[in-house]
Order: sequence, then structure tokens, then C-alpha cells
Amino acid sequence: MAEFTITGEIDPFLHVSLRSGESILAESNAMVMMEETLTLDGTFGNRGIMGSLMRRLANEETIFQQKITARNGPGDLLLAAPFPGGMHVLEVGPRQYYLADGAFLASSEGVAVKAVMQNLGNALFGGTGGFFIQQTEGHGKVAVAAFGSVFLLDVKPGQPLTIDNEHIVAWETTLDYEVATPNSSRGFLGGLISSATSGEVLVLRFSGQGQILLASRNKKSLLAWLVENLPTPGNGS
Repeated sequence: MAEFTITGEIDPFLHVSLRSGESILAESNAMVMMEETLTLDGTFGNRGIMGSLMRRLANEETIFQQKITARNGPGDLLLAAPFPGGMHVLEVGPRQYYLADGAFLASSEGVAVKAVMQNLGNALFGGTGGFFIQQTEGHGKVAVAAFGSVFLLDVKPGQPLTIDNEHIVAWETTLDYEVATPNSSRGFLGGLISSATSGEVLVLRFSGQGQILLASRNKKSLLAWLVENLPTPGNGS
């Protein structure tokens, strides 16, 4: 199986080592460097054109992926995410995961990432990928990218967690989740009114048992900050 190693502490690379005949799938434009023994081809992924179109509906990734194969002997390559931040390698098999928008970076052979439908409330308000969301299947490794630093949480039975959905990278399929407000004790409408002043209007509440991978940064918050602080024509700045 391909070896995935995260190299570097700030904006790291994913270092992949392939034995002869092995291949990986990577997000489009992720390849930074590869040795001459490797070949790179564009592909719809391991679920074909329909699976690729469904994957595009589920997230921000492109329809096409990169298939990198050790055709002429073993070799190494480096991959990078399209945004600054950390990475994490998920061991898929006994554990399966849902992936948030833009999180997928690469996967080893034996792993597929498919689009599955989620319920109406989570689709409309959850911020996790609309009506379709990515889910891993098979056995192997999946590398995910996070905007900012990465933090791994363990959810335990009877100890639900409330999380801002814009910070979620991946979560285990064994977990239950629902859209809520931080002040759920006041009811959904009351919680919305109260939460609007705090900036945390809708969140996701996770329960059950499993892992959640979080990112320290929030893309939407950064964009809002840039819009507010960047100079505009005619303002003299």
C-alpha cells in the first residue's frame, strides 16, 4: 500500500511513496513534484463519470482527479493542498468518514469516496455539502486538508458536542449529527434570535461515539474579514 507521510509543520506537503505498480488518486492540481518512474493521468476517479459528477455536487472539488501510478518502478511524490493549513491521514476500513467540502486531498488504492444524500435539514442549513456529502468506503488511507491547524476530537456516548460547521473537516459515520442553535434550550426560533447577536447562528450537534477532525480557521470568516478591511477604490486607503 502507498505510504502517506505529512512533511513540514507549517503548510506541509503530503509525501507519498509508491511501490512498483501502485497508484493513488489525488485532487486536481495537487501534484507538486514526482519522480521520473511515475506517470500522471487525468481521470474521473474510481467511480467513473457519474460518480465524479455526484462528487462535484457534494463538494468543491473538481470533476477530474489525478491518477499517479508507479509504472516504471517505485517512486516518490509530493502533494499540496490549494489553501494554507494542516493535513491529516485517515485510516479507512473499520472506521469510515464523511468529508466536508474541499477536504479531500488524496487516497490510496482500495478506497473510494462517494456522494451520499443527507437529510433535508442538514442539507439546507448544515453547511456540510448540500443535499449530497462525501463518504469514504473500502480499506486504505485518505489524506484530508484543513484550513489552519488540525485537531482530533473523540465524541463519547452521553457527551454530545456542539461545533461550528465551518470548522469541520471530517467526522466518523458512526456519529449522529443535526442542525441546532447554540442556545437550543430556548427552542429553535428563540435560539436563532439569541444566537444572531453572538455570530454563531447555526451549528452542528454531534452525539454517539466516533471521531471528528476540526480545522482552526474558517474560510467564510476570513473572506468577511478581508472584505471589511481591504481598501476599496476611492476611499483614500
